[in-house]
Amino acid sequence: MRAMVVRRGGEPLALEDRPLPEPGPGEVRVRVNACGVCRSDLWITRGEYGGLELPRIPGHEVAGTVDALGDSTGLFSIGDRVGIGWHGGHCGRCRPCREGDMKHCESARVCGASYDGGYAEAVVAPEHALAPIPDGMAAADAAPLMCAGITTFNALRHAGGRPGDLAIIEGIGGLGHLGLQFANKMGFEVVAVNRTDVETEARELGAHHFIDSSATDPATRLREMGGAAVILATSPDADSMSNLVRGLGRYGRLVIVGVPTKLVAVDAGHLIDTRAAVSGWDCGHAEDSADTLAFAARNGIRPRIETFPLEEANEALAAMNEGRVRFRAVLDMEAPLDSEHGRS
Repeated sequence: MRAMVVRRGGEPLALEDRPLPEPGPGEVRVRVNACGVCRSDLWITRGEYGGLELPRIPGHEVAGTVDALGDSTGLFSIGDRVGIGWHGGHCGRCRPCREGDMKHCESARVCGASYDGGYAEAVVAPEHALAPIPDGMAAADAAPLMCAGITTFNALRHAGGRPGDLAIIEGIGGLGHLGLQFANKMGFEVVAVNRTDVETEARELGAHHFIDSSATDPATRLREMGGAAVILATSPDADSMSNLVRGLGRYGRLVIVGVPTKLVAVDAGHLIDTRAAVSGWDCGHAEDSADTLAFAARNGIRPRIETFPLEEANEALAAMNEGRVRFRAVLDMEAPLDSEHGRS
């Protein structure tokens, strides 16, 4: 199989021909049809992820087809369409696992970090790390839902808000454009907040209101609207997050999913007065991914993507890192090498 490999941190990925991996007990081999390109992949390519052993094939937004089964498997069959996300396996024995909190397994594995991931034509993963892809959903659309999708969907559904409440999506990028769609279909009154004027796109994606934070103080505007029940902070901008705390209403919650580059300061007085809270959220396990995919399929939610062939993974990473992709980059294993990248 062909694979794009991190041989040394900070160097470009190298295209290699590798033997097709064979699944062991409890494992499944998946022929990769598409793999999303996530900002977290930069930690792998730079060699910055803790405990990383090189060489390594990155990629944790995998969509493909089961083509080989190891012993002791039974959840999936050859030919099933499946996805693999950041959570790439758990032990089932530690206290978090026994409490049903597999995402925080003390021995959790990460697809594309703990073992080789989806920047390749095939990947072997634990069967319990797979989620079924619904019929009718293209692999290139399913792939980003395995990380950006599950993160925003899962955060919103656990944030404590109810249909009709005011939900704010801060940052209309790779995460935020999915957050807008999920929040709208969950029944929230949705406000998009962004530093540049992308109102037309935001409304197309499900926003009922738009605030250009370069022209208007969003916290003041949100208080005028009654205060936010949920603020989903997707942009890694600590100053924006700090300011938005003042826009929370009674019992509101600001949920951080975009990792900021510096510490977030909060107005403790406002939190005390409103009994509001600031929290964080990571992605989820395979059942959460299955819920995300099923909800997206039922409600017509799809990422907006730009596709690249596998051999152009370095260009895809650079375009994502430099903000030249709107909104998600995806490696399409069937894309011709010399094609022009087009949004879908």
